[in-house]
Amino acid sequence: MAAYRLSWVGQRLFRSTSQSIPFRFASSSVNQSSGTFRLAMKGIVFGALIGTGWSSYNYFVGKPTDHMIDEKTGPKYLDSFPEVKITRRIYNPKDNSGLELVLFQFQTCPFCCKVRAFLDYCGLSYSVVEVDAVLRQGIKWSETKKVPTMLVKARTGKYLQLTDSSMIVSVLSSYLKDTNRDIDELVKYYPSISYVNDAGRKTNDIMNKYFLMLQDAKIHQPHGPQDEERKWRSWADDHLVHLISPNVYRSKDEALETFEWFSDVGEWDVHFPRWERNMMVYVGAFAMWAISKRLKQRHQLTDDVRSHIYDACDKWIEAIEKKKTPFLGGKKPNLADLAVFGVLNSMEGCQAFKDCLDNTKIGGWFYAVRKEIMVNRGHIA
Repeated sequence: MAAYRLSWVGQRLFRSTSQSIPFRFASSSVNQSSGTFRLAMKGIVFGALIGTGWSSYNYFVGKPTDHMIDEKTGPKYLDSFPEVKITRRIYNPKDNSGLELVLFQFQTCPFCCKVRAFLDYCGLSYSVVEVDAVLRQGIKWSETKKVPTMLVKARTGKYLQLTDSSMIVSVLSSYLKDTNRDIDELVKYYPSISYVNDAGRKTNDIMNKYFLMLQDAKIHQPHGPQDEERKWRSWADDHLVHLISPNVYRSKDEALETFEWFSDVGEWDVHFPRWERNMMVYVGAFAMWAISKRLKQRHQLTDDVRSHIYDACDKWIEAIEKKKTPFLGGKKPNLADLAVFGVLNSMEGCQAFKDCLDNTKIGGWFYAVRKEIMVNRGHIA
């Protein structure tokens, strides 16, 4: 029902926006009536996607009193690679992992940024499929239609499907620490489990997604470095990421600025038709500005949303300063450093990030992590 209501809202947003925003389209050979019909149909599709996205978000978040039920789902495989366009390849000649990785993503999605930060820091080679945020043709083969999604070629020749950013990082990190272990076996430690929340909605989450599956028992000692790392990785997913949308879409102007930046960094002009790029920018900006208001209420944020993200940045830096090391992981970033960096990196081109640099001490740590990542990252092939 939520998806239907927001689908209707999305259509209304599209119609009102299309009357006030001067869209420019590449082709002038199509008459006005057919063009209007096409745009209306795309507006319906976009509205449905907004509704589906919001509904999925509500289903995922749940409440602290969620009730677990005994339904576990193991890893999913594809017999063959889907027919999609590879947007770019990151190649590192020093990568000896033997992994064949393909990341399906939105360039500025915080969860996708987390995964890329990890892949680049580890010096892994991988391919990228930039998914169209409107029609999502690049991910239509998947049941979940979620990004990030990663396909990993298994030893059987099939493609293992991973669909949670933290699980992706944990599975690959576990594998890299012991490449003799089969990734097909590792992923079995991260089953999807169903639960019903207080609203009566059935949804799924990944068990053990913040845990590394290592054979050295000392790694799993309570209150050790791994425990701290897991705590902050969870904090990045459960708290920090929810501050992004209310801040980058704080006003209509900031929302439009944010989507223009999304277009530039995601190269939407290159990968998508101009009419589709314009719709993604203008309609997306207006819709997300409206949705961000509900997100602000949901996460109990005050009207001064900047103060919340400043507080989060201060809390993170305070934890690092207590350790008296450059990173939470010590002399080198750990998985928590990479997770927090990835979330913040998703808004780097926005006014909200500039304000964070001006009003907190996050900049020194942020750019130090970026330097470590870029030293290890491969080059675009």
